[in-house]
Formats: sequence, C-alpha cells, structure tokens
Amino acid sequence: MSDEVLTFRFQKPDDERLDHYLVDCLPDLSRARLQSLVKDGCVLVNGLSAKKSGQMLGHGALVEVRIPPVAPTTLIGEDVPLDIIFENDDLIVVNKPAGMVVHPAAGHSTGTLVHAVLGYDSEMEGIGGEERPGVVHRLDKDTSGLIVLAKNDKSHRWLQDQFRLRLVEKIYLALVDGKPPTPSGRVEAAIGRDPSHRKRMAIVSAAKGRQSSSEYKTIESFPEQTLLEFHPLTGRTHQIRLHCSFLGCPIVGDEVYGRKKPSIKIGRHFLHAYKLKITLPNETHPRQFEAPLPAELQSVLENLRQAEE
Repeated sequence: MSDEVLTFRFQKPDDERLDHYLVDCLPDLSRARLQSLVKDGCVLVNGLSAKKSGQMLGHGALVEVRIPPVAPTTLIGEDVPLDIIFENDDLIVVNKPAGMVVHPAAGHSTGTLVHAVLGYDSEMEGIGGEERPGVVHRLDKDTSGLIVLAKNDKSHRWLQDQFRLRLVEKIYLALVDGKPPTPSGRVEAAIGRDPSHRKRMAIVSAAKGRQSSSEYKTIESFPEQTLLEFHPLTGRTHQIRLHCSFLGCPIVGDEVYGRKKPSIKIGRHFLHAYKLKITLPNETHPRQFEAPLPAELQSVLENLRQAEE
C-alpha cells in the first residue's frame, strides 16, 4: 500500500497551533498518531517540514499530511480466554484476571492481554500506526478487574481524551493491613521513580515527581485488616499501592510496597478494579461497568468474616 496524502488550506482568521488544526481535520487519528506524523516529517507547512506540533499556522497556510500505511505488527494473536463485560464497534471492556500482563514487555512476550485480544478479534483496526489493540490505560500484572481497549483510532482518541480530562471514574477495592488514619479521606502526594530501586515507584518531593490524588473510604473493618474503596483521581504508576503504603496500611499481598511476608497468602495483592464509569464514543451519558471480586479474593473476605463470628 502507498502513502495517503491529504492537503488542507488553513482559512481561519486567527492563528492556530498545527496540532489543534490537525485534530479538526483528521478526527479519526489519535493525538499521539498526529504528533508522531509531525515528528517523522510527514507533515509539511507551505512546502516545508513542520518544525513541531505546536507550530503556529497563519491564514492561507497550506498543510500537507502524508499518512503511511499501518505498520504490520509482529504480535500473533493467542487463544486465551477473555471475560468480556461489554463490546461494541468502538471498544471492548474486559475483566482482566490477576497474573496477566496488559501488553508485551521484557519477560512477558506471550500470554498478555494484547495477545488475547488479537486472538479474539484479528480484524481490530490499526491503532496509533500499528496493527494492535488500542491500549488506553493499564492495570498491574497482579491487579484484576476492568480495562477498556479501543478498536479503532477514532475511539482511541476519544477514550484518551476521557482519561486525560479526568472524566473517567474508576473504583477499586483494596484489602489493606491495619487501617488508615481516618475511615475516609484523600491522599495528595507526588510520585516518581524510587532513586534506590529504579524498577519501583516512590512518594517523592513535588519537584521530583508528578502530583497524584486518590480518595478512599472504609467499606468493612476486621481486627487486622480493612477493606477500602479507592477512587484514583489521577493515573500514576502504582498509585493506589503507593497511597496505601503512604497511609501506613499497605495492600495485603503487596510484597513490593507492603509486607515481605504476606499476612494472608493469596498469591497476589488484594487490589481489584471493580467499577468503571465512562462516556462511550457517540454517546452523551456515561455508562457504568462492574466486575465482581474474583473467587480467591471473595474467599479471603469470607474467611475474615467467619473468623469474627
């Protein structure tokens, strides 16, 4: 397939950023895809390669965009069972099990959620210039629960905007050791790379990290553990796990940010993304999806309740 070349004449009276104009002209492409095209020299302004995405356009500017064909992926779909909560032409909502990595990475070249989704629907449209499912957000390997993937570039861009503008409501259940300082509250802290362990994150000074916010409330109390509902307002790496540790009540089974010897042996940490509220493409009102606690986590709660009787 040859490159697709599109030409636009900027006719607006006021100057505008190139990337903002391209979003209007090419609504089916994600912002990341458009930025990549500019970076790769695929966008010309008045015959010259665009210098940057934020370049200003003046009235009458001629913008030429060369869109290369979707690059074939080296990933091969795998026949891995999926717990599909919802699906339409634009996206798929999956209840991810603990132990499954979302996308391929070092040490995880097979068996990921991306492999499973490709095996389920090999016709998923290219996202971000590659033939792969559109990952919009992530869950840690040992965190179970709801995750949404886009099926095409247009929905990928829509979903990205929903997350970027903090219009998505995510609710997690976490069983923690001990209890937080107050039954409910809010955590505000900067998160960055742990200077002592580069594979871990840490609570750091505002100058060295990115601000993170979470709200929590107590759902159920036990003698040595507490079941919390967490509502992350930002989406930093390991945010809830770090916030629990910061509160002095690390998540049960979290051997990275909690106890090295788990208080309850469940083979994972007790963190589950059980509610997701989001407005879908071409809809005006948000929908809410739910995924029940996995059997191994439900069993832990039942054993704790029985121990109190």
